[in-house]
Amino acid sequence: MLTTLQTSYTDTRAGDLAWCLGGDPLPALAVRDLRLDGGRPGASGTLQLRLLGASHQVVISAGPGDCLETVACLPGRRTPLPARVAKQVGGWEYEFAARIEALPPHDFAARAQELLALVEGHPRGLAGVFPGDPSAFTALVTQGGPDRLLWRTWHAYPQEGQLVCTRSSLVVSGP
Repeated sequence: MLTTLQTSYTDTRAGDLAWCLGGDPLPALAVRDLRLDGGRPGASGTLQLRLLGASHQVVISAGPGDCLETVACLPGRRTPLPARVAKQVGGWEYEFAARIEALPPHDFAARAQELLALVEGHPRGLAGVFPGDPSAFTALVTQGGPDRLLWRTWHAYPQEGQLVCTRSSLVVSGP
């Protein structure tokens, strides 16, 4: 699903993004609600992809508990995105990884359009383009079910030629 966001940038630089696990849902500009159906009886849950004026949130209620991931410009947080995090969250094993790609303008625009096309055609994706530049966007895709979830996000900063790429997973912890 692709949408045009009715707001200007809240994130002005890739380096302004911070990561947070937990907390509450923030006001969203676009939301995609998904059902998670498992292969075994009683295995189900919900997943919500949220585009914010300050990037994204993923809200999960499935398997052994709830999880909320935020990557955004967060008031009072000046710590850069971590390269890698692994944590126990309730009955989940959570992993997060982030990297920044720096691209020249022509390559950046081509990569942006490639990613937007991927997310637009994805049955479990959400992308929002900011007004004024078709290469300024935030996008999310997810796969998996209530026992194992994977999601990827991209936050594009054409003015800097930077693309922030994240990869997250939740896996039900062993017995």
